[in-house]
Amino acid sequence: MEKVLEKEAYGLAAKDESGVLSLFCFSRRETGEKDVRFKVLFCGICHTDLSMAKNEWGFTTYPLVPGHEIVGVVTEVGAKVTKFNTGDKVGVGYMSGSCRSCENCSDGVENYCPKMILTSGAKDFDDTMTYGGYSDHMVCAEDFVIRIPENLPLDGAAPLLCAGVTVYSPMKYYGLNKSGMHIGVVGLGGLGHVGVKFAKAMGSKVTVISTSERKRDEAINRLGADAFLVSRNSKQMEDAMGTMDGIIDTVSATHPLLPLLGLLKNKGKFVMVGAPAEPLELPVLPLIFGRKMVTGSMVGGIKETQEMVDFAGKHNITADIELISADYINTAMERLAKADVQYRFVIDVANTLKPNP
Repeated sequence: MEKVLEKEAYGLAAKDESGVLSLFCFSRRETGEKDVRFKVLFCGICHTDLSMAKNEWGFTTYPLVPGHEIVGVVTEVGAKVTKFNTGDKVGVGYMSGSCRSCENCSDGVENYCPKMILTSGAKDFDDTMTYGGYSDHMVCAEDFVIRIPENLPLDGAAPLLCAGVTVYSPMKYYGLNKSGMHIGVVGLGGLGHVGVKFAKAMGSKVTVISTSERKRDEAINRLGADAFLVSRNSKQMEDAMGTMDGIIDTVSATHPLLPLLGLLKNKGKFVMVGAPAEPLELPVLPLIFGRKMVTGSMVGGIKETQEMVDFAGKHNITADIELISADYINTAMERLAKADVQYRFVIDVANTLKPNP
């Protein structure tokens, strides 16, 4: 296929540390021989997008077009693309490139590559900035494009490309995906709610652990969890001590680990996927006397992300979302900062993002 000229694009961008998003016009690269170009239909809103927009981590480059939970339909493929055709349903997640030659890339965990390229707000190999999925279309190397199963609705599938693989990856890697296990999920937000769904589909008994009784009904009756613990209720926590094979902690606020470690059986595994800004106090004695493990995990490699999406298709797993229009974006960000969403905002990009609002 003949290469096209560089194409104009438009999206929503933060221009400064206020984090306020507004219309931004820019250019996407031409479709290279191994590239896939697709029309963006939906894009999930991750808390990382908010943090980046406000430069909370100190390395944001403006203008920033956020978005790394991107799904759409292929409109063009390069001459040497073999995996995709026009009309295919596809997605792009947290990363859009890596060195492809280091040990991590060879092992299929490109997300740990020292030269991994973020889908938005990073420098690509040609020194241009990457712009994310709050935009009308995307161009990405085919090796970093995910095929979306036909049976999954694209709006609900979008958050799986970040939130989904973030909880799926450690369950698989640390052996917490075996039927009959008892898995705890700390926090019932964007990550936690899909964690419950995946763990149940894997055949686990699932207990949700939250600071408030408020989410009990939705955890059990809406998401199918088997039990619910209020972490501030010492009696509930004491009764559940030593019962869990593994815990996935999705909370990014500062919180005590000691009561949670007590819930693990001997040789239990505690996995952090939330990212608190402040250091957490780690009590060592429970680890020593129970041979317990505290570890961490970040998204997943491309092969694993595809495996996760295929698993979701087999079990009809999607995120619970609130679909919003592009002009609602700044209100959504304000609500996200207050954790006022069940459980993931998704932008209806194709129907509501216009170059001249």
